[in-house]
Amino acid sequence: MLSLFLLPSLLLSPMISCQTAPSSSKRGLVYVPNSKHMSDDSIWTSASSDLTWYYNYQSTPSAAFKNSSKLQFVPMLWGTSTTFLDDVTSQIKGGANISYVLAFNEPDGGGSTGGSAIPAETAAETWQREVEPLKELGVKLGAPAVTGAPSGKIWLQNFFNACKGNCSADFIPVHWYGNFEGLASHVGEVRAAYQNLTMWVTEYANNNVNLKESQNFYNQSSQFFDRIDYITHYSYFGSFRSSVSNVGPNAAMLTEKGKLTDLGSWYLGGAATGNIPHGAAGRNVLFAGSSTVVFITSIWSLL
Repeated sequence: MLSLFLLPSLLLSPMISCQTAPSSSKRGLVYVPNSKHMSDDSIWTSASSDLTWYYNYQSTPSAAFKNSSKLQFVPMLWGTSTTFLDDVTSQIKGGANISYVLAFNEPDGGGSTGGSAIPAETAAETWQREVEPLKELGVKLGAPAVTGAPSGKIWLQNFFNACKGNCSADFIPVHWYGNFEGLASHVGEVRAAYQNLTMWVTEYANNNVNLKESQNFYNQSSQFFDRIDYITHYSYFGSFRSSVSNVGPNAAMLTEKGKLTDLGSWYLGGAATGNIPHGAAGRNVLFAGSSTVVFITSIWSLL
């Protein structure tokens, strides 16, 4: 296990440039299919892709991946649904391999930034009704995925206090937008607070930076995640075209024409492509901290 005290040395170590990326069984996909670019769906399930799992902010799988043998679906309870338990149970009874679930996307955040904006007490009640019973079926449960802001730390503490010992999470998701030093520090803080839980990094990117900074961040962070044993899964936030990216065009894994960027190809375990991402001409692309299916869909509907 990597000690938290080694983080400073990792930050000072030179970044290893990737021409061909090593594969990793930890990598997954956070992805909402775009009906205007349906050809993009097949990129993530190509024979050369080493992605092993995905989530889409919903309780049911995306139609594009419903029959995929490469990507294991991870359902998410996004808000205060009253059907999540039934949705997941019916999939399991139908033969689906549901090993994990996620819950409450950025509940400490507002709707304008993709958060589900749920009071901690309400989330605790919903969890005990819709999520906790899945443990009896052998499903591992993800704690609420709060933002990387200080409000996330407070919200999560309030959530577990409201649970009164009745919310038995197996792993804790982490979101981060910003530079690598901040990411490594945040991971260390979360680990110190929840040492008995493994960790998933389910959204991360260095938003609104130049291409070199974005690529360096990706290379540093992927190497960092792969060498830490308590981080078991991670999913980069960039599985969209650069022209619709709300975290800046250089963070996207696809160009405006739907071609894999260097970063996108590295994430799938491939070689650099030389494809340069560009933003949408004549429009401002705003960073929103993170996105949900609702927020992403609302952006695409304007294109």
